Amino acid sequence: MRAQTVEHTLVDGVDVVGSLSPSRASDFMTCPLLYRFRVVDRLPQESTPDAVRGTLVHAVLEDLFDAPAAQRTLEHARSLVGPAWDRLREADPELTALFTDGTALAEWLESAGALLGSYFALEDPRRLEPADREKYVETVVDGGLLLRGYVDRVDVAPTGEVRVVDYKTGRAPREVFEAKAMFQMKFYALVMWRTTGTVPTLLQLMYLGNEEILRYSPDEHDLVATERKLRALWAAIERAATTGEWRARKSALCGWCDHKELCPEWGGTPPPLPERDALPVEPAVHSPAESPADAD
Repeated sequence: MRAQTVEHTLVDGVDVVGSLSPSRASDFMTCPLLYRFRVVDRLPQESTPDAVRGTLVHAVLEDLFDAPAAQRTLEHARSLVGPAWDRLREADPELTALFTDGTALAEWLESAGALLGSYFALEDPRRLEPADREKYVETVVDGGLLLRGYVDRVDVAPTGEVRVVDYKTGRAPREVFEAKAMFQMKFYALVMWRTTGTVPTLLQLMYLGNEEILRYSPDEHDLVATERKLRALWAAIERAATTGEWRARKSALCGWCDHKELCPEWGGTPPPLPERDALPVEPAVHSPAESPADAD
């Protein structure tokens, strides 16, 4: 296998050795070969109705808060589904091929409306004025690792408490998997702490698939441990890049993998490593599409 080094770049004058988002960190923890396929090989991922519905619902929930508080009703939210879908189709016309006919599309749009109904069962947006929506956050931690991502929503109370909110259109995880689900939120909390000096008071995952909310109050100890975990994770990525050994990890999630036919665990052969010398510093891309890990 062809080995790679790790590309260095400068961010605000700081020498950056690599970057991680919550999704890419999760990829490597799930399966190092999956990380390679997505980051090194840059193999395309197929759009699915469930994933695109997640993107659509996120877009509607962002648009909803553009309306005056009194107008943030379920009826208004559902009226935003069509325009949001039109924007998605305009950005990617191939999405229309996901649906066999108008009936299938109508049922899919209705399912997005049902998820919005679940959102309104969990909270009343007329009582909220988010401080930020789709907020881009980044920081460089010791060792030069750039952490970056997009936060769905940040709420700040009049007394200064900060709540970080993320929407999931899947179902809440079983209790044994709650810590894994909260990893993404601790990632965001770490970045916000390092950039503002304030630890968020509450992390909140809203699962619209079964109308449940998962909450966690972090402290500095939690976030230091999260940073330590991420630095160790990046060290493992660097080793894989240097040796060219991106090991496959077989699990129940393989059934949802776009690249199963290329995986040695399933009788496949990965493509040759790309002809470039360095592992790239990945740009930040917001992708609210649901992962199977979000489901129960």
